[in-house]
Amino acid sequence: MKRGTSRDIRTANRYEVLRQIIAESPTSRQELAAATGLSLATVATLVGELLDLGMITEVGFEDSAGGRPRGLVAVNASGGALIGVDIAETYVHVELFDLALNVLARADEDMRPGESRPEQVVGHVAAAVGSVVAQAGVEGARVLGVGVSVPGQVDRDTGISEFAPNWDWHDVPLLDLLAEHIAYPLHLDNPLRACAVAELWFGAARGRGDAVVVNLGTGVGAGLVLGGGLHRGVSNSAGEWGHTTLVLDGRLCHCGNHGCVETYVGAPGIMQHLRELSPGSPLLHPEDQTATVDALARAVAAHDPVALKVVRDTARYLAAGIADLVNLLNPEVVVLSSWVAATLGEPLLTEVREAVSRHALRRPLAATEIVLSPIPTDPVSLGAATFALEGALQSVGAPRKTVQSARRTTTPARSRTAPPS
Repeated sequence: MKRGTSRDIRTANRYEVLRQIIAESPTSRQELAAATGLSLATVATLVGELLDLGMITEVGFEDSAGGRPRGLVAVNASGGALIGVDIAETYVHVELFDLALNVLARADEDMRPGESRPEQVVGHVAAAVGSVVAQAGVEGARVLGVGVSVPGQVDRDTGISEFAPNWDWHDVPLLDLLAEHIAYPLHLDNPLRACAVAELWFGAARGRGDAVVVNLGTGVGAGLVLGGGLHRGVSNSAGEWGHTTLVLDGRLCHCGNHGCVETYVGAPGIMQHLRELSPGSPLLHPEDQTATVDALARAVAAHDPVALKVVRDTARYLAAGIADLVNLLNPEVVVLSSWVAATLGEPLLTEVREAVSRHALRRPLAATEIVLSPIPTDPVSLGAATFALEGALQSVGAPRKTVQSARRTTTPARSRTAPPS
């Protein structure tokens, strides 16, 4: 197990203080100390560093009970830009944020079936990153970093996509390939972690100690928040709930196993169920997952019986898997996130809640809320941008790197005092 160095811990504390300032601007040093558990002296030092970096600014004073007025600080939104990249099986979505994590620009690139070779994906990412920088009109020097989320198992220290089952990728040096086209610091992780961090910062997991963020898209997984922090596992592989067995000897999964959760509740699994129920259904767009799920959502609103059954059956499978998470982890909240959950919305949520109540144990379920993600923007891009922010804070005070090596950097190892990220 890696042990955090004093530098890692300092980076983590700096990140946590900035996270609190972004969430609570304006705020005082005393309030930051109370929120983070750090000493007032440590907070004062870290605030001073962030002021020197131009990431935050002094904004006045507030009265204190019986003492001197307290100085207030707030995030300096124009102090830098962050880019979050959401690479999915069918699209690349990129957003550029200011330091308050407000979206300044968006770009999308569609990926057609068979367009999943690494060089093709890299081309789409580079094009979208260039587009958002141009749209926002930001100078390159203001871009502090690019967080990149890619499906599957990743090694964020080396920048390698170790296994992406839906594309049959094995040990792809993704960040090195991206660095040939993108001249900003790059940081790699996967959508499970990105969604979980987004919910911790701005969504349904904010202020919660234990949460599960279920990512429903082409692929399926669960970002885990345990004890107030992101749970990565020993090899950054925690959360591969989509590849747990739901049906013995069930549908063949891209990972090579049979009956995985993903094969029943991911977009391709939903399409397969629709095809089995109604082979000639006009709702089915065989080569277009998004169009099919959109059509199902419209048909459910119109009380179409086939669509209602597809969503109800999907919810039953999903609920069985969520009940396992509730019984195993006893979370405060389960958040349904990503584009399939957002598209099917309340009808799916209602069916899932009802079905989970039939499978989960009464005591853990009584303490668990099941909700849709409230984040109005793309949660994966938002979470990925926070990885870039963490990386930028890690580089403060680091020895100067060569231009080439600075293009691909890594984020710090987790320490026992590290914040969720």
